[in-house]
Amino acid sequence: MERVGPAIELAGLSKYYGRKAGVDQLDLTVRRGEIFGFLGPNGAGKTTTIRCLVGLLRPSSGQIRLLGLDPLFDHRRLAPRLGYLPGELRLYPELTGAQTLRLLSDLQGAATPRRVELCERLGLAAADLGRPVREYSRGMKQKLGLVQALQHDPELVVLDEPTEGLDPLVQEVFFALLEEASHVGRTVLLSSHVLPEVQRACGRVALVRAGRLVAVRSVSTLRQERARRVRLVLADGRGPQALGPAERWSPRWNGDEVQLLVPPTELVTGLRELLAALPVADVSVEEAGLDEAFLDLYRQDVEAAAVRS
Repeated sequence: MERVGPAIELAGLSKYYGRKAGVDQLDLTVRRGEIFGFLGPNGAGKTTTIRCLVGLLRPSSGQIRLLGLDPLFDHRRLAPRLGYLPGELRLYPELTGAQTLRLLSDLQGAATPRRVELCERLGLAAADLGRPVREYSRGMKQKLGLVQALQHDPELVVLDEPTEGLDPLVQEVFFALLEEASHVGRTVLLSSHVLPEVQRACGRVALVRAGRLVAVRSVSTLRQERARRVRLVLADGRGPQALGPAERWSPRWNGDEVQLLVPPTELVTGLRELLAALPVADVSVEEAGLDEAFLDLYRQDVEAAAVRS
């Protein structure tokens, strides 16, 4: 099948619950073959957007295209090409794990070439699959959810909080699966509140707040633009003291140690001048993380909303 156009395309997507907007005029494009992060605080509209994407909710207005298809009107054609793990995974407790996987694959109308491999890699043994789901731990249910989302080798996978309940070893397997999916041209939309895992897996991210799109940026750009956390330990024993121009870097003192937030444009010359002026015994510069970038963008959007109102 010829691969043309984006994997996900939203144009003016809005979903209202009465007068309350769950999503408001959301425009978003996810390219084929990328792992794309979808971020936002609780109540931002992430789950509403995802449910509209996979056809569980009908939008109030706007257009959705997944692999060039409408998730509502083209459901039968889209289902075999789409994998979905909901944030609140609900399974039939009386069915065994194996019965659950067969039922869901039948509903998708797709063969399951990866079922055995995925069960082995995620640690779902034959004995586990023969037990009723009501006997499963939270982590086992999550592993079963991942298998059902990936067992038919879909072109597009939508994952909502996929690592909830997974132990660290299984999380490593999950990240390996994401990397492999990207290498063979699959597309993954990853919604998560665990920012380090988004930073690790995703090339680009979208931030939503109050149902609106705040920004779409590459992870590398976000990290490059964010201030670095610099820790200095002074050797003079005087404790907190005036830092002159460096006061603009929001110093936080703890005895003879001070933490600074230094913009990347000032990291070389500005910090060098400060180090030359102080009796520094130790210095460390933390790598810029996505959490600081997320908080900065969120604060900027809150301030802009206050000005607009």
